[in-house]
Amino acid sequence: MTELKLPGHLRALTILLLLIVIVFILIIGRSLLIPLMLGGYIAMLLIPACTWMESKKIPRPIAAFVALLTSLAAIVGLIVLVILQVKSFSSDFEDVTGRLNKYLSDIDQLATDWFGANLGIKNGIDKSQLFELLESNSETVSNFLLSTIGSLTGVVLLPVFIFFLLIYRDHLGNFIARLFEEEEEGNVKSKIKDLRRVVQYYIIGMIKVMGILAVLNTAVLYALGVKHAIFFGLFAALLNIIPYLGPFLGAILPFIFSFLTMDSLFYPLMVVASFTVIQLIESNFLTPKIVGGNVSLNALVTFLGLLIGGAIWGVIGMILIIPTLAILKRIFELKNSTKPFAYLFGEEEVKPIFKRGKK
Repeated sequence: MTELKLPGHLRALTILLLLIVIVFILIIGRSLLIPLMLGGYIAMLLIPACTWMESKKIPRPIAAFVALLTSLAAIVGLIVLVILQVKSFSSDFEDVTGRLNKYLSDIDQLATDWFGANLGIKNGIDKSQLFELLESNSETVSNFLLSTIGSLTGVVLLPVFIFFLLIYRDHLGNFIARLFEEEEEGNVKSKIKDLRRVVQYYIIGMIKVMGILAVLNTAVLYALGVKHAIFFGLFAALLNIIPYLGPFLGAILPFIFSFLTMDSLFYPLMVVASFTVIQLIESNFLTPKIVGGNVSLNALVTFLGLLIGGAIWGVIGMILIIPTLAILKRIFELKNSTKPFAYLFGEEEVKPIFKRGKK
């Protein structure tokens, strides 16, 4: 059977149309695809625990249910911690209104003197308005978490998908192996396990990095005397899962809090300086050593992926896009015809400047 070869411009047009269709499906099927993909990654993370329990003669459904309950308890506990901490912030803002109003008055006076513009903030804000804003933030956090998953339906579907993916993981592997009849079944299953390990090592590595960052962030904030150091340190560590943008967003909240609640500018400036040093340690030492080459995506593809994932699915898209691109890179490496795409996703090979001569 002769293979149909299309001209280069038609192949490029076909790929472009395929990408448009994929993006359209991702947008339309958001409420279903987000919990499915998120559930798939969480299920991959829980597979080692399920395998260990099954080795102890525990039936697979029970092992999957126990692993699911444990993961859900950790997620719910984290959400409750965030909401309670946001609500408790109001007690730390009793003496902030006067200082904040002074800053606003100075900014208004500066704008009037330099640009002749009246910003209308000379009289500041009322304390009741500040408290109302803080109280509403607790609801905003819950609404943000709900919108991140996609919808209330997505919250319900997420544990269902995790449970069934854990139970039928071998069945799905056999299905994929049968799709590639020209390949040896054992070879296909081995490649599927390799892809699963890529995601597992990436997620576990990121969890280890976030744990170390949480300890470092909390220690620095505690040493500076910033209240709620545990919350701010944990929050900044969790945001580190979003490359490039996460560390910056994680430093903003403790900076603003210390700026409004502490007596000197030394503390917010030290927060920024300390978080910058910690981020340098993370990017140059922790992530390369712990996560290693499990993802090995170049910065351009990673940044474009973050923009595309954020535009399609928001914050959750920015989180899911990195392991998804890592999986695509490994899939592209399986065949010679798609290896150029794997090269496009990967890091540039650095050649040594000086070559050793022959002895």
